[in-house]
Amino acid sequence: MQDFMRWLLRCSRCGTAYEDSASRWRCDCGGVLDLEFMPSFRPDLLCGRSHDLWQYREALPVGDDIVTLGEPTTPLVPVQFGAGTLLVKQEQLFPTGSYKDRGAAILMTHLRDLGVSCVVEDSSGNAGCAVAAYAARAGIACDIYVPVGTSPAKTAQVEAYGAILHYVPGTREDTASAAQEAAVGSTYASHVYNPWFLHGTKTFAYEVAEDLGWAAPDTVVVPAGNGTMLLGAWIGFSELKQAGVIDRVPRIIAVQAAACAPLVTAFDRNLPDPVGVIAGDTVAEGIAVASPARGAQMLAAVRASGGRFVAVTEHEIRDSLDMCCARGWFVEPTSAAVIAGALRHAAQASPDERIVTAFTGHGLKAAAKIAPMLTHRERTTNAG
Repeated sequence: MQDFMRWLLRCSRCGTAYEDSASRWRCDCGGVLDLEFMPSFRPDLLCGRSHDLWQYREALPVGDDIVTLGEPTTPLVPVQFGAGTLLVKQEQLFPTGSYKDRGAAILMTHLRDLGVSCVVEDSSGNAGCAVAAYAARAGIACDIYVPVGTSPAKTAQVEAYGAILHYVPGTREDTASAAQEAAVGSTYASHVYNPWFLHGTKTFAYEVAEDLGWAAPDTVVVPAGNGTMLLGAWIGFSELKQAGVIDRVPRIIAVQAAACAPLVTAFDRNLPDPVGVIAGDTVAEGIAVASPARGAQMLAAVRASGGRFVAVTEHEIRDSLDMCCARGWFVEPTSAAVIAGALRHAAQASPDERIVTAFTGHGLKAAAKIAPMLTHRERTTNAG
C-alpha cells in the first residue's frame, strides 16, 4: 500500500490537476477526476498472504490502516445455462451482499486517512449499503440519499448500519443532485465521482486474472449503470497488461436494461457521450441510470477493448432470474440482467470462448421485488 499524500487527481475532460482533498469531487469545468497512480504489484508477492481483497496491497492507493469487514476473494464458478457455461464471480458473497464492498472498503480507508468525520452518498441501493457499512466500521457519520421506490431490504440495511436515510422523489439524477447539495460542508463519498472507489472495484480484474492462472479471459460481461464494475475491470486489466502480467485486456460486454439504455444508443450511433434518455421502468434498479457521469469513459473503455454494449428486455431479465434461481443462485434482478446479457453474447460466441461474468448482488437485497416475478415451476421428483 502507498503513501496517500503523493497522489494527484486529474480531470478527464480538461486535464487540470488537483491535490488530493476530501472536499474536491469534480473539476471546476464539471469533468470527472481520475487518480494518477502507478501500482507496483507482482504475482510473486502473494506468497504467504491471506486470500482477501487486501492481498493486492501494492495495487491499492491507500495506507496500511485499513477499513475492513473481512472482504474475501470471491469464487469463480462455472455455471451451466442450457448448452453453454459461464464463469461467474460470486460477488454476492461480500459482507453487504454486493461487489460494491470492493470500492467502499478502499474509499472509506482513504477518507479515514484524510481525517473525514462525515460523508454523504447517493445510491440506488447497493453502493449506499456498502458505504454505510464501511462508514460505520470506520467510525464516520453517514447520510445516504436514495430514490423513492428503492428496494426496502436495501434501505433497511442502510439504516441498520446507523446511516441517516433520505428518500428523494424523481429520477436517479435527482437523487444525485440532492446528495451533492447536501455534501456542501461535508464530504461527498460518491461511488461514481470518487476514483478511489474504482481502484477498489478493479480488484475484480486482479482476482479473475489470478483465478485463471494470471491470464485474461476472452470476454468479461459487466453491468453498465454508473460503470463502477466496468471501469474497475478496465483499470485493473489495463494495469495488469501494462505490468506484463497478462498479454491483453479482455473484450468488455456492457449490459443495460432496454428501458434505460443511454450508452447502448450512443455506442450504436458511434457517439462519444451518452444519449439523453428518460428512464423507463425496469426491475434492474441498479443499472437504471439515465445520465451516467462517467459515461464517456465507459464508452471509450468498451470500444478500446473491442467490446460492445447490449440492452436486455424486462422479459429477458425475468427469464434470466428464473434460470438463476432454478439452479440454486438467488441473485437480485440487476444480476439477472447481467446474466441475460452474458447469455445473449454466449449464444453467438465460439464454443471455446472463455466468458467471465458476475452475480453482482444477493437476491435477499430485493426479495420483496423478486417474489412476484418468479414464474411457477412444476415441482418434480426423481424416482428411485
